[in-house]
Amino acid sequence: MQIAMIQDKIVPIEKLEPIYLDRGIFFGDGVYEVVRSYNGKIFALEEHLQRFAQNLSAIEIIGVDIDQIRSRVLKAFDDAGISNAKIYFHITRGSAPRNHVWDTNLEPNFFLTITELPDDNKIKTEGIAVSTYTDLRWKKCDIKSLNLLPNVLARQNAAQKGCAEAILVDEAGLITEGAASAFFTVLGQRLQTAPLTCNILPSITRKFAIEASKNIGLEIVEKSLTPQQAQAADELFIAVTTMDILPVVEFDSKPIKDGKPGKYTKLLIQEFCSFTL
Repeated sequence: MQIAMIQDKIVPIEKLEPIYLDRGIFFGDGVYEVVRSYNGKIFALEEHLQRFAQNLSAIEIIGVDIDQIRSRVLKAFDDAGISNAKIYFHITRGSAPRNHVWDTNLEPNFFLTITELPDDNKIKTEGIAVSTYTDLRWKKCDIKSLNLLPNVLARQNAAQKGCAEAILVDEAGLITEGAASAFFTVLGQRLQTAPLTCNILPSITRKFAIEASKNIGLEIVEKSLTPQQAQAADELFIAVTTMDILPVVEFDSKPIKDGKPGKYTKLLIQEFCSFTL
């Protein structure tokens, strides 16, 4: 008899609920998105859905109706009634007995959660500390896949050091991005961030952060930099969906300038707000 065990309970395989056979659990075989709302309005939903569709195509999950996904997101958001919400959703290839090779007839599984976002005014006023960590991720980080174990390990390491984010450093000694964010430096009137390649997620918030930077007169330079160069910058910040622009005031235990959010970062926080109205 083919069986499964859930905790201490033995179940015949044929009676196992499909969720336990989800390829997302076995292989991380799926992609996800996180969007947020401001004052009852979802921000940049279409940009996120476009990236979601591209990521589904990239890992060959076919037959997903993006219009249906949009409708599900909007319905769930209306039902939740949360003004400032974090909306997470993912699609996996489907449920089937564990096998690396998938059945092309699998029906994708959809999952979504909506939770309330905390007030982030204090953290934006005070800034955060970050620490570096070796970038152990796979070679296609431009796909927002469910394979996040390296990110999890990096964030846990940062948390154990009292830091809010891990900044990933590749084999060449160059910063790629944050474990869950885009990473930026400001030196003079120049904004610098790593260029979009296969090892960088094309972050929606990154896109708007760059647009906001242009609006306040910063020169944009898409070029990788070292941790030492980051420590010597005038200002640092990360960009992340749930908190948009977040000042970094300490990098690997070293304060950035006077250890307070810089003037351009403050201006960017204000400018970003104009996009969300």
